[in-house]
Amino acid sequence: MTTAVPAQSRRAWTPGQIVLTLLATAVSAIFLAPLAWGLFTSLKSETEAVAVPAHWLPKRWTGQAWKALLDTGNITDWFINSLVVSVCVTSVVLLVSALAGYGFARTEFRGKGVLMGLVMSGLMVSPAVLGVPLFTTVQQLGMVDTYWGMILPQCAPAAMVYILYKFFQGIPRELEEAAFIDGAGRWRVFFTIVVPLSRPSLAAVGIFTFIASWNNFLWPYMVTNNPDLMTMPNGIATVMNSYGIQWAQLMAGGLMAGLPLIVVFVFFQRQIVAGVAHTGLAGQ
Repeated sequence: MTTAVPAQSRRAWTPGQIVLTLLATAVSAIFLAPLAWGLFTSLKSETEAVAVPAHWLPKRWTGQAWKALLDTGNITDWFINSLVVSVCVTSVVLLVSALAGYGFARTEFRGKGVLMGLVMSGLMVSPAVLGVPLFTTVQQLGMVDTYWGMILPQCAPAAMVYILYKFFQGIPRELEEAAFIDGAGRWRVFFTIVVPLSRPSLAAVGIFTFIASWNNFLWPYMVTNNPDLMTMPNGIATVMNSYGIQWAQLMAGGLMAGLPLIVVFVFFQRQIVAGVAHTGLAGQ
C-alpha cells in the first residue's frame, strides 16, 4: 500500500528577498520608462506628441510617425550600412585585440613595456580629439564617402587589447606547455586552446564593440555626406533636420535604431554577464 506524499509547500520569501525584489522592480521600471515613453509617443500624432500637459498613453493610436519615417528615409540602406560597418569593425577588433593581447600576455620581447604603455595611452585620449587628424588622414587616402573610411578608424581597440591581455594572463601556462611538448606550434595553441577558453571574454568584447560601433554618430557623420552610405543614427538625424523636430518621428526613429541592440542584449545577455565577470570590467 502506497501513501501519497504531500507536495512540498513553497518556501516563504524572506524579508531580504522581498526588499531586493522590490528594489529590482523599481530599478527595472526606471530603465524601462524611457523606452515605454518613446514607444507611446511614436504612436501619437505630431500634435498630440507636443501637447501640454503631456500624457503617457495616446488618446488616438496611430502609426503615422512610423509610416512617415519609412516614406521619407531610406531605412533599409541605413540599416544595411550600419550592419556592414558594425560587423566589420567588430570582426577586425576581435582579431587585432586577441592577437595583440595574447602577444603581450605570452611573449617576451625588447620594448614590451614601452609598447604596452603606448597602447594604454590610447585610453587617455578622447575619440573626439582625434576627429580632425583622422579625417585629414582618411581624406588623403581617398577613403571619404567609403565603407573603409568609416570602418578602419574605429578599429583601434586599446581597451579591448587590455581586457583580453588580462584574461590571457589568467589562463594556466601548463595547458600551452603541454601542447608545445606534443609538437603544437604557437598558432595552433592559440586557435585550438586559447581561443576556445576565451569565448566568454571574446563574446563580451565583440558585443561591446558592436554596440559602440552601431551607436557611433560622430565619425560616420564626419566622413560621409552620401545619403546612400549613411548609418542609422546619421540617416535618422538627417530626416529630423530636413523636416524639423517631429517628436513622434524622432521617437520612432530612435526605437528603430535601438531595436537591434535590444535584440542583441536579449539573446546574448548571458555572454555579456559572463564576459563582465571574466574580463575585469566588474572592478577586478
